Amino acid sequence: MLKLALPKGRSLDEAIALFARAGVDLSPVKDGSRRLIFDLPKAELRVLVVRDADVPTYVEYGAADLGVAGRDVLEEQGRDLYEPLDLGIGRCRLCVAEPADEPADKNGGARAQLRYATKFPNLTRRHLESRGIVADVIKLYGSIELGPLTGLADRIVDLVSSGETLRQHRLREVETILDVSARLVVNRASLKLRRAPIDALLARLRAVV
Repeated sequence: MLKLALPKGRSLDEAIALFARAGVDLSPVKDGSRRLIFDLPKAELRVLVVRDADVPTYVEYGAADLGVAGRDVLEEQGRDLYEPLDLGIGRCRLCVAEPADEPADKNGGARAQLRYATKFPNLTRRHLESRGIVADVIKLYGSIELGPLTGLADRIVDLVSSGETLRQHRLREVETILDVSARLVVNRASLKLRRAPIDALLARLRAVV
C-alpha cells in the first residue's frame, strides 16, 4: 500500500472530500477514534494523520510516500519534495496585518525597527528582505493576534481566510505575501520506486481538481 500523510483539522475534511470525488474512499479516517494510522485495503493506502507542519517531514524522510501540505508550510520549511499537483483545497492567504487604530507608519514613517510576530519566520524574513525592511521577527506558536494587542509586536504575519478573526481583534490587512492552497507532495525516492501506483493516483486527482 502507498503511505499517505494527511493533515489534521479542516484540511483533512477537504482532502477526504476531494479524494472521494476521485473515487478514493478515505471515509474510515473520520471514524471518531483517536487512531492516527489507518489501513485502507480497498484504496490500497495506509493513511497517517499528522499535524500539518509535520506532513513534509514524514514525506521527505520516506515515512510516507506522499502527502497533502499547504503551500505556506512547504515554502516555510523548504523541504526536498516533488510537488506535482495543486489540489485547490485549504485556500487562504498569508498576510501582514496591524492594529487598525495604531498603524506602524501613523507618524509619517515607521520606527527604526518594527517587530513582526508570526508562525512563519522564514517566509516573513524573506518578504521583509525583498522589501528592504529591517525588522525583528518573533516566532509564536499560536494566538498570533495577541502580538499587537499586548505590545509584543507592531505587526503580525498570519494566515487569513475570511478576515473575521482580524476584524474581531481590530486588525487590518496591510498586504498579502502569499496565496495559499494545499499541494500533493511526493517523496522523490518513492516516485522512482513506486511510479505506477503514484501516477495512477495522480491521474485520478487531476481529473477532479
